[in-house]
Amino acid sequence: MEPSDRLTRRTQTVMTAAIHGRIRGPRVWLVFLGPAVIASVAYMDPGNYATNIQAGAGYGYALLWVVLFANLIAMLFQALSAKLGIVTGKNLAELSREHLPKPLVMAMWAVSEVAAMATDLAEFLGGAIGLSLLLGIPLLWGMAITAVVTYLILTFEAFGFRPMEIIIGALVGVIGLCYLAEILIAPIDWGGAVHGLTTPVLPDLGALTIAVGIIGATVMPHAIYLHSGLTQHRAKVRNDTERRAVLRFSNIEVIVALSVAGMVNMAMVMMAASAFHQGHAEVAEIETAYHTLTPLLGAASAGVFLVSLIASGISSSVVGTMAGQMIMQGFLRISVPLWLRRAVTMVPAFAVVLAGVNATEALVMSQVVLSIALPVPMLALLWLTAQRSVMGDFVSGLKVRIAAGAGALVVLCLNFVLLAQAFGVPVPFLQA
Repeated sequence: MEPSDRLTRRTQTVMTAAIHGRIRGPRVWLVFLGPAVIASVAYMDPGNYATNIQAGAGYGYALLWVVLFANLIAMLFQALSAKLGIVTGKNLAELSREHLPKPLVMAMWAVSEVAAMATDLAEFLGGAIGLSLLLGIPLLWGMAITAVVTYLILTFEAFGFRPMEIIIGALVGVIGLCYLAEILIAPIDWGGAVHGLTTPVLPDLGALTIAVGIIGATVMPHAIYLHSGLTQHRAKVRNDTERRAVLRFSNIEVIVALSVAGMVNMAMVMMAASAFHQGHAEVAEIETAYHTLTPLLGAASAGVFLVSLIASGISSSVVGTMAGQMIMQGFLRISVPLWLRRAVTMVPAFAVVLAGVNATEALVMSQVVLSIALPVPMLALLWLTAQRSVMGDFVSGLKVRIAAGAGALVVLCLNFVLLAQAFGVPVPFLQA
């Protein structure tokens, strides 16, 4: 533990000097880098892969603007979550327990636990699918390898926050480099990409349905909970001046980290548009995309695609387990052993596969569960950050409340549309 302690003390020393303006430059930004990077993994998880592939294959570059819009909403909510932790020194689950009626708190905990399991189902399956395709092994073996690797990564939490941030950051870097390679391999129509990014248009009702999927699954429940917890004890602040300084660094980190996540998602859409739109517009599943990429762009492109999927699945599964631990501790003040927490969240994934459920269908089911759970942390975050009794002088201003309220309204309405579609309820404006 001593090396970790020294690392933490060194980091805190640099943070304190940066807060007081005694040092500047790259070292300052690096020392504050971490919480938003971990949270950004939620926006590059395997659930995004299928949606982005479907968008690019079916509509080329036309829906890139939807990805941009979704990313801006994500930035706002992750910034609010980080702010809550920095200002109060507590996370969203803890504050919900303190400020909301007990029956509501217990309901929130139950829904959030189910959401944590659904999140891990998607992430866990994504990593396992990637390993299964890359190594040519059964899906269950891929799941077993994913389970072992994610558990080993989670054990690094015992050595302090910095090692975990470095590991997750490295995996995010792998995802980013893989998609940089993909857009270099694929013949991207950059003029079409710029047009799709800057011209809001929905070609038909099918495009509207995909846009609903992209935006409706933008803000992940576990990412909202987790970000507040990652910032609550990270920097030692003694007064409001120091809090404002930390908030400035945090907001910059959120913008940078989620911009990278947004660019990765755009690269996914562009790769799919380049490879599949002309002649393979029906591609909508991860497995189909992999098998189709090989003859179109070569084995290297298909391999890079799987490596990025594996990095995405493993990193997001780790983050999902961290969030589940934080949710339980915050709502119930109960801490369970890491191996038990890992087992609880991965058992549903094994049960789904052993029951013979199609992996892609399971991913879709997990997104439905997340859509049901999303209003819980989103509305709690909006309410808490608007309370002067909680935030003091850092209470959200009118413009921020309006922007966040509008963003929440858009996301929640689209989530209700997703749920209606999932349960076969007709949605008037989506009917042909």
